[in-house]
Amino acid sequence: MSNRGLKGVKLSDEQRLDWLQLIRSENIGPRTFRELINRYGGARGAIDALPALAKRGGAPSFRLLPREDAERELAAINVRGARLVALGEPDYPSRLQTIYDAPPLLTIRGAAEVLSKPMVAIVGSRNASAAGMKFAERIARELGEAGFIIASGLARGIDAAAHRGSLASGTVAVLAGGHNHIYPSEHEGLLESIVETGAAIAEMPIGWEPRARDFPRRNRLISGLAAGIVVVEAAKRSGSLITARMAAEQGREVFAVPGSPLDPRCEGTNALLKQGATLMTEAADVIETLQPILGRPVETPLAEPDQVSQGGAEPGDDERSRIVSLLGPTPVSIDDIVRLSNCRPAIVHTVLLELDIAGRLERHGAGMVSLL
Repeated sequence: MSNRGLKGVKLSDEQRLDWLQLIRSENIGPRTFRELINRYGGARGAIDALPALAKRGGAPSFRLLPREDAERELAAINVRGARLVALGEPDYPSRLQTIYDAPPLLTIRGAAEVLSKPMVAIVGSRNASAAGMKFAERIARELGEAGFIIASGLARGIDAAAHRGSLASGTVAVLAGGHNHIYPSEHEGLLESIVETGAAIAEMPIGWEPRARDFPRRNRLISGLAAGIVVVEAAKRSGSLITARMAAEQGREVFAVPGSPLDPRCEGTNALLKQGATLMTEAADVIETLQPILGRPVETPLAEPDQVSQGGAEPGDDERSRIVSLLGPTPVSIDDIVRLSNCRPAIVHTVLLELDIAGRLERHGAGMVSLL
């Protein structure tokens, strides 16, 4: 069950705890969460099935987040003045929920209503030039005056300038960690100003201290929130280019600000222009490109259905063995596994889910998987 098109669903308190317990459990990421919900019709059915799934996938044991831990996190969220919003609920950002690996739960602090408005993301170098920061702040202000909410990552440099430029009109800070661990710490004051008229969102637990691998995860949310992303300054290898790549994969418009070929901070943006990004020198470039996109409907891909088990095909030992034998460290498409194993798609998806829960499978974009 894909539940595409279900909108305005509201989880019960128990369902919200079920979702939190499931997404915080071992080896459960956004994609695995969706597979489980689709198979078992709800988080409670998935939770009950997890130990058996992990065992069939080859894991000696499985760690389910204790219910008490989920209750403690929810209490801490309330103390922080934030709310836990589920995919498909009215306050969940509509564009973000269309991406393949949308977080099942977001912790939102501030004015949640800004998340329903059209957004543009602005990102760039942490070690930005004075001219780059001035330009980012000006463009953010002008786009805000035109009715756009500005999304960025609260980082030093371009991100902070974009947030400052759009404080009056509304801006969204996407956190790499939890709401109780703001990075960088010197932007705690800026964040407090942001949540007065805008919002801060996080997918990680409220007490999570961000690590290096958490920033690419955050970047997919920055691009996923927006209809388009503006890259102001970016070195040849930078997080901003990762965000731009994710934006392109998500079907977002990518804009790049040209820079001097003598400045290494502009190597990445100039390369984006060569690769087909839209050249951007003023706010009108963004507005004219995005106006037609904003009129298109945005679908809701997932919501908690009634608690009715969807069942599913149970693979035999021979089928399981054939499917696993086709997997290796090189990513392969699920469609190819179905074709080469001569198994029904439902059987293949079940075996992949077992391996996923056991921590033996890695899911890539575009329906590709590999064995860990």
